Amino acid sequence: MKKIYLFLLPALLFTGCGFHNGLTHNANVNNTNVILSERNFRVVSNVQGTSETFYIFGFGGMSQSAMIAEAKAQILQQTDMIGKSRALVNEIVEEHRSILFIVGKKKITVTAQLIEFTGVSTKR
Repeated sequence: MKKIYLFLLPALLFTGCGFHNGLTHNANVNNTNVILSERNFRVVSNVQGTSETFYIFGFGGMSQSAMIAEAKAQILQQTDMIGKSRALVNEIVEEHRSILFIVGKKKITVTAQLIEFTGVSTKR
């Protein structure tokens, strides 16, 4: 019986829970008209930004909207968009939560594609 307790105690101490949620809809509030039947843009790169926060007993940390804003700010620092005809499209927001006893961790990852409009409109 003692051997069972020696096995269960470490197993309980090092056990945690994790949850993952992906918001795959395009939450971009900018209205950009891209005509997909014309080749007037090119994909420049894929960009990603992350934000993490910690909770104790479920209290503390940043709100989800603040975390998304921080991740998007990281993306904007990576891209050279000022003065160029570029836009972020296919934006995906992923959320991962981990819980270990009284401490929780939340991580938001925002990924998107940076496109640049070429001005050349050729039909496919």
